[in-house]
Amino acid sequence: MIEEQVRKWEMERMARKKKGAAPGPVITISRQPGSGSHDIAPRIAEELQLDLFDAKIINEVAESAKMSEKVISSLDEKMRSTLDNWIQFLRTTRWMMSDKYLQHLTKVIGTAGKHGGAVIIGRGANLILPPEETLRIRIIAPMEQKIKNLAGGLGITEQEAEKQIITMEAERRAFIKKLFKVDIDDSMNYDLVINTQFIGIDAILTMVKASLKMKKVPSRRMTDSRSD
Repeated sequence: MIEEQVRKWEMERMARKKKGAAPGPVITISRQPGSGSHDIAPRIAEELQLDLFDAKIINEVAESAKMSEKVISSLDEKMRSTLDNWIQFLRTTRWMMSDKYLQHLTKVIGTAGKHGGAVIIGRGANLILPPEETLRIRIIAPMEQKIKNLAGGLGITEQEAEKQIITMEAERRAFIKKLFKVDIDDSMNYDLVINTQFIGIDAILTMVKASLKMKKVPSRRMTDSRSD
């Protein structure tokens, strides 16, 4: 899968260079379990013709230094340089990334962000990528709704679904708190917080498209203007 993605990035980069076109937008999706994101994220990616990176893929690549290097190697010198500048900015102004996993995670998500045209699910991507160049979405729902969604999706009892939701939410909250020192539910870290209780996928797609236009997300410079 990684080999295929790297080849796709290389082909797209060459095609863009010939046409002088800019890469597509990058959208990060943070979600509560059972909120409906498993249906929403693929639909957004499909509708906007973006690559979909779920938390499992990102995590596996970040845990393997060899795979991480393969992903990073897809960047040319200029792209690598701007990615390194951004990582250095994160180290000096937001958090000290002494943890090896976090270093790999940042490089992998940063690479996907630099290439553009991606929907990235979870793993704190909204906290890693430049907020001015990323549409950061949080998908939420009331506990009752989340329980019904998860129970129906997995074919388990509502009691079992509730236990799983509580466990997963605690794990995700702890992950973000440990690595990024912030609260996963802090709305300041998102551009769009969507409660799916009464909003369907079609309406969400309309909101996402409108938000991309208003924020002008397609710009993928990733340069550190703060150092100018």
